[in-house]
Amino acid sequence: MAVFASSEIKEPGERSSAQRPCRQGRLMLIKFLHGLAVLLALLGIVLLDRAFAQSAPNAGTEEIATFASRFSALTDAPQPAPPLPQPATTSEPQEHSTQMPMPAQPFALNATPVTDGEVLDKWNALVADVRSESEILARCRTDAAHCPAAAKKFLDVIADGRAHDGRARVGVINRDINMAIRPTSDLAQWGVTDRWSAPLATLASGRGDCEDYAIAKYVALREAGLSESDVRLVIVRDLANGIDHAVAAARIDETWVMLDNRRLVLVEDNAMARAVRLFVFDDTGVKRFTTSVAEAERPPVPAQTAAATPLSFRH
Repeated sequence: MAVFASSEIKEPGERSSAQRPCRQGRLMLIKFLHGLAVLLALLGIVLLDRAFAQSAPNAGTEEIATFASRFSALTDAPQPAPPLPQPATTSEPQEHSTQMPMPAQPFALNATPVTDGEVLDKWNALVADVRSESEILARCRTDAAHCPAAAKKFLDVIADGRAHDGRARVGVINRDINMAIRPTSDLAQWGVTDRWSAPLATLASGRGDCEDYAIAKYVALREAGLSESDVRLVIVRDLANGIDHAVAAARIDETWVMLDNRRLVLVEDNAMARAVRLFVFDDTGVKRFTTSVAEAERPPVPAQTAAATPLSFRH
């Protein structure tokens, strides 16, 4: 009994201490495997994050490029040209324009050419005088030191007009000429009832009557750049006193305005009431206005033909 007890049978405490290293080894293996699994999981996450980080900038760049392309298409790309108007075909009915044509003459009246008479003679003589004075102006532009005082004054008026455009140009010339001449009748200045003077002759004396103002303005407007089709010299008869009156006329934006020595402001042609339109002058010569129906209904005013009776200016 003693032998069996001592050699074959072990105490429970001794068996537990023998099994402890194995249990610890298993625990360590389990921990190792768990750590490895965690490490692999973390590695997968890191790799996935890197892959996403690499792909995200490309996506952002593509979006920016796409937006830039849309923006550039709106701002930098040339806009399509408007379609060219197609010529009208003869098979389709044409629409009539409602735009009124520009009046060829002031007051929108017809005018017939004057072929002889005193008025035409006066105009032809004046044209010759103006042509001679234009040569003086041309010399003054190249030799100011030897330019007459009257020519210098007239060139100043022309330059003042050229410094403006449109209605302002016409208004400046009207004002400058009105201020440069003192109203004086031909009888008081020249001892004759009627004399038409070219601009330099008028500015040399500093005096003149209405046709002298009008002539100077007519020439200044042409020298300042207005076309011959847009400038006229006009003679009307004032029904209030039966006296003939001369004004210059200029067409601005399809409207004729009058340059009157009695006013510093421009007056449109249709605002000149109580006046019979007599003659209109331009580069083509002299024309007589056709009397309108409204004027024919007014009380008759004694008047003679242009060939028989000289015009009497008192303004």
